[in-house]
Amino acid sequence: MRIRPVTTVATGALMGLSALVLLPAGAQAASHGHAPVVVGHRGAAAYAPENTLASIDTARRLGITWVENDVQRTKDGQLVVLHDTSLARTTNVRKLFPRRSPWNVGAFTLHEIEKLDAGSWFGAKFKGVRVPTLRKYLNEVDHNRQRLLMELKNPELYPGIERQALQELRRDGWLDRRHIKHRLIVQSFNADSLKKVHQLNPALTTGFLGSPPVADLPKYARFCDQINPPHTAVTHQYVHAVHALRGPHRYRLDLFAWTVDDRPSTLKYADLGVDGIISNKPDVVRDALDDGDD
Repeated sequence: MRIRPVTTVATGALMGLSALVLLPAGAQAASHGHAPVVVGHRGAAAYAPENTLASIDTARRLGITWVENDVQRTKDGQLVVLHDTSLARTTNVRKLFPRRSPWNVGAFTLHEIEKLDAGSWFGAKFKGVRVPTLRKYLNEVDHNRQRLLMELKNPELYPGIERQALQELRRDGWLDRRHIKHRLIVQSFNADSLKKVHQLNPALTTGFLGSPPVADLPKYARFCDQINPPHTAVTHQYVHAVHALRGPHRYRLDLFAWTVDDRPSTLKYADLGVDGIISNKPDVVRDALDDGDD
């Protein structure tokens, strides 16, 4: 099983799975002949409060099909979508719970987190936006006909979160053949966590966040379909080394680079042959790829 790269289009057309992908006219092709997938980082994080329903809805309005998020767990065992270990940066938790520093996600119940304003920090028009549960987030992604690059964030803090996340995905209909093949990738910085995900459901596409040494890449290829490094670690040689290996599904490993937000960098990494670009400004990346051959 393999998700083949295509440019993100407003129509949300399904990704092809075969080796042959037809590019839209004018699309900037990577060195292996396919335009990189465009992924909205935490939704559309440059335009709306990250990891909220407002952010993925903004991505949808921009015509962005793939969105990325971060999953953590509350004190009472509920899965929520939030990037930081602490609630302090992106909510008003300091105001509502001033004596509970450092305000870690795992120290608050879902009921407490649902009281927080997760939008005002970004802009007045987002006042009252909430931290979504994973269930609400998945339902919105489905409603928007989007696809999900789901990160298990700091899984070492939440023992068993791999099994719990897969149970939630199954409960919400995300582990059927269509979602697994076309609409879902699970990634993490934690290799052990990804190994668990692969063991629990070998059909899933998995991606390791980071840039392992080239000599170690074969170890990752046993349980990962992707290597997803920061863009600063991407070179032609590194892309070639990743592409030279086959993952657990016997397809060539892919490489998604993060975080790229401008046109020159987009064209640079597309020319280096990356398979995906994760961006806070996915519309800028998409437009650069579409105009790249002009």
